Amino acid sequence: MAPETILSTEGRNPYTTHIDHMPTLEMLRVMNAENMTVPLAVERALEQIVPLVDHLALSMRQGGRLFYVGAGTSGRLGVLDAAECPPTFGVSPDTVIALIAGGPDAVFRANAGQEDNEAQGKADLLSFAPTALDTVVGLSAAGGAAYMIGAMRAAKEAGAATASVCCNPGTPMEALADYPICALTGPEAITGSTRLKAGSAQKMILNLISTGVMIKLGKVYENYMVAFQPSNEKLKRRAVSILCELTGCDAEHAAEALCKSGSVQAAVRALRPEGEDQDE
Repeated sequence: MAPETILSTEGRNPYTTHIDHMPTLEMLRVMNAENMTVPLAVERALEQIVPLVDHLALSMRQGGRLFYVGAGTSGRLGVLDAAECPPTFGVSPDTVIALIAGGPDAVFRANAGQEDNEAQGKADLLSFAPTALDTVVGLSAAGGAAYMIGAMRAAKEAGAATASVCCNPGTPMEALADYPICALTGPEAITGSTRLKAGSAQKMILNLISTGVMIKLGKVYENYMVAFQPSNEKLKRRAVSILCELTGCDAEHAAEALCKSGSVQAAVRALRPEGEDQDE
């Protein structure tokens, strides 16, 4: 990708050129009209997501880890998805790991300059001693940030698989990816503000990746979360409700089984020992 190339996400949107003079309702409508194009962009990328999900299910079943590596909005979205996997699917925090340029402080306060530090991306990933079972997913709208490039190169050197989630085609990250994913979201409502459509597309894609993998790993039964940890009152009520639905028992017996077993999956087995087993 030549330096002078104008990225699609950096182009000027013809529908919002006078957004600064629009009445509030019109301003919001035109922005939301742009948002409506995001699911279509993700839809067109679905066939690119399939092989990554299948690969991750296979490698993680053997103990592999999923790394998200990003900067700015993309990095924060990776942190969000990784942080939600343990409570939602009952996996260890060491299973899905997010690295963000600038470190943990960059989650709360932007540190844009760190995305240019290729050596730090490499060092941050190598600190986790990646192996051939691991997969490193670079996250970026533009697809060329040096921090992610460094991490992806380090991953390849360690024999780990690589993937990229970008919103522009033909990027340096895509060239390094075994599993490239590109959702073409086009120009933003505010020129270059890729926290908008590009960020929304990346959030949707990460939801698809992590949820799809966890389904294939047996963390979902029918369409119920059965591996989550009931760590507060809301989640305990949800767990009891799921147990009642799946086993036909009453709430009292469901709560008792949950208290003894500590998880919905184990409680299902206790309440319905002759029923279908739940994968761990």
